[in-house]
Amino acid sequence: MDNFEVTKTLGSGSFSTVYKVKRLTDGVEYAMKKVKLSALNRREKENALNEIRILASVTHKNVIAYKEAFWDDDSGQLCIVMEMADSGDLESKIEQAKKIKSFIKENKIWYIFKQLLEGLEALHAEKIVHRDLKCANVFLQKNGGVKLGDLNVSTVARSGIMQT
Repeated sequence: MDNFEVTKTLGSGSFSTVYKVKRLTDGVEYAMKKVKLSALNRREKENALNEIRILASVTHKNVIAYKEAFWDDDSGQLCIVMEMADSGDLESKIEQAKKIKSFIKENKIWYIFKQLLEGLEALHAEKIVHRDLKCANVFLQKNGGVKLGDLNVSTVARSGIMQT
């Protein structure tokens, strides 16, 4: 954690919190997920480590990029550093539109959907099944990019057929 400065909390779940961080050496901003491994059962710990393996194995413009992972002795948490989606997630954008009684333009929806499908295609080409596809896990960038993230419960299809 010595190499990063936490600048903002982006969100939190039962066992993890995601922060916007700045790397001190070059000032680049990232998203850092801190996972409380001590609060997880064996299967949940495997999912956290699985997320790192999957993120590290996929390089595609529509999948959040993995940067590094490390153990933070001070907090006793696993830290996963990823690309920062600087425009939030799709769920927030939908909620924002609802609040102001507005609609997202159809051409924008198709644009997001196309990029979402390209990210899924990249995962499926590697036999990776996301398993938690929802608007909160679709991340947006100011440049118009759309990225799939939160691969925590993703699995790799071993025999070509998935069963859950």
